[in-house]
Formats: sequence, C-alpha cells, structure tokens
Amino acid sequence: MALGGNPVFANNKNFKEVPASQRGYAPAGTDTMPGAAQLSAQQLQDLYNKPSANGAQTGRLTYDDVIMKTVFTLSLVLVGAALGWFIPVLLFPGMIVGLVLGLVNSFKKQPSPALILCYALFEGMFLGGLSGMLEGVYPGIVVQAVLGTLSVFLVTLVLFRNAKVRATPKMTRFFIIALAGYALFSLINFALVIFNVTSTPWGINGMDIPGTNIPFGVVIGLLAIGLAAFSLIVDFTSIEKGVQNGLPAKYSWTAAFGLTVTLVWLYVEILRLLAILRGNN
Repeated sequence: MALGGNPVFANNKNFKEVPASQRGYAPAGTDTMPGAAQLSAQQLQDLYNKPSANGAQTGRLTYDDVIMKTVFTLSLVLVGAALGWFIPVLLFPGMIVGLVLGLVNSFKKQPSPALILCYALFEGMFLGGLSGMLEGVYPGIVVQAVLGTLSVFLVTLVLFRNAKVRATPKMTRFFIIALAGYALFSLINFALVIFNVTSTPWGINGMDIPGTNIPFGVVIGLLAIGLAAFSLIVDFTSIEKGVQNGLPAKYSWTAAFGLTVTLVWLYVEILRLLAILRGNN
C-alpha cells in the first residue's frame, strides 16, 4: 500500500512497499555473475574476500545520497530567501512559480534535478519575502520560526530513528482525512481574506474563539504543525522503503524534494502561528 500525505512520495510507486523477493534480486535460476564459469578458483576466492559493494557503488539509493541532495536543495532555498529578504517584490513571483514547479515536480514520475533546484530557488524567494515582511512587524519572529522548525524536525527524526513512531496504514488514512479537511479550510479562509469578508489579515484564524481570548488560528496552527510533523514521519518512512527496495540513486532527488516541501510547509505554519500569537498580545 502506498503511503499517503506528501504527493511527492504518494504519487511515486517506487517508494511503496514491495515484496522482498523483488528488491533488486534476480529471479531464481538467473546467472547473476555472467562469465563466472570462466573464472579460476583463485579469482573466485578473491572476489569472495572483497568487501560487499555499498549502495553508492551499485548505483542504488542510499541515505547519504538523500542527505547530501537535501542539504544542497535547502541551501538553494536559503539563497532564494536571501534574495527575497532584500528584494521583497520577489515574494509574489516566488510564490506563483514555486507553486507551479512544486506541482510539476510532485507529479513527475522521473526526478528532474533542474526543476527541483528551480523550485528551491523560487520557493526560497517566497519565504524570504514573507519572512522579511513579518520580521519588520514582529522583530525576532524569523529566528523563532527557524528554531521551531529545526526542533520539530529533529524530534521527529529521533523518534523515527528509534522506532518510536511509524507511518502505519491506519495512521496514514487518518492523516489524509485531516489533511484534506485542513486544505479545504485553508482555501475557504483564503477566499474570505481575498474578498475582505473578515476584518483580520489572517481571516478566521485571526478571530477569537467565542467566550475566550484565544484566536482560532492558535488551535488551527497547532493542528497544522502536527500534520506537518506527521508528514515528516511519512516522508522518512517512504525514504526507508525506497532504500530497502533498492531504487536507483537518481531518486535521491525525489526524496530531497519531498523533504524540502514538508520543511517549507512546517516553517510557514510555525511562522504564521507565531505571528498570530504576537499580534494577539
């Protein structure tokens, strides 16, 4: 069963669970060493004594590949963010082009490093413009959002590495339902803001829950951060399946793109929650 959540992984069958018999092994009766019959006993013994080939040597996906590609992609996000920070007008083209490239890359069956890196650059412009704008209103909010994003990422990674949390099919189904509900709410809320139906820049999120001084956005923001955190678990699980399935190394770009999308989402949700909290003080 394919894991849901991040469409980058959900739409790519290569990151699904496959039978162990199909994970890069040759069918029974297939000669896995052409020409082996012509090798001498000493040559065969020398081959046997050699260390096993690692993923990089066999051209298969490895965790190191994913880490390096993710670091490179996030570095380009930072470059774009610096441009957007100093040239705020880049926020809008960054948002539009980043959205288009994000959709294109999400539904591509074969990874395109060039398109993925373009996405990272333009998405960075959007993040930089948004961050600079909010930093001018709420000094220090960007540092808080970055630290919050790193904290959530590290906690989920530690929990995953220690087998404390896994994206089981049942949990993933609930996640997809909650994510669909949140996406619908976000679209409605965006429409309310665009058409000036609400008096707050955050739409319903900026309004207080009846009988309290707590904005709706605090509850919705915590839910969104929880969804983004679980999306990271889904991403880690998908990458683990990809490595176990012996995918070609080129799919490290797909994994890096998927993680970047989730981290961008997580950062934006934390940034928005902090802005709502500080604006309510």
